[in-house]
Amino acid sequence: MSDKQKKASAYWKENVRYLFILLAIWFIVSFGAGILFKETLDTIKIGGFKLGFWFAQQGSIYVFVILIFVYVKLMNKLDKKYGYNE
Repeated sequence: MSDKQKKASAYWKENVRYLFILLAIWFIVSFGAGILFKETLDTIKIGGFKLGFWFAQQGSIYVFVILIFVYVKLMNKLDKKYGYNE
């Protein structure tokens, strides 16, 4: 295996690791906070709405958008690390 292939393989492995971590965070926020922990979160109110309802309706979308920006930042850093930046 050439050095270029090793570098590409390491890059892809780190990229997939970032994806799994970020998707796990989104899953926990959307499924966990919106469905599994809804009853517990409903004891807290934000702006007159129960927190479980808020996560189910809006919170998971906000977290997803934030995770997109985090992913872009991580990928820019990863591109520089492996020399794939433009």
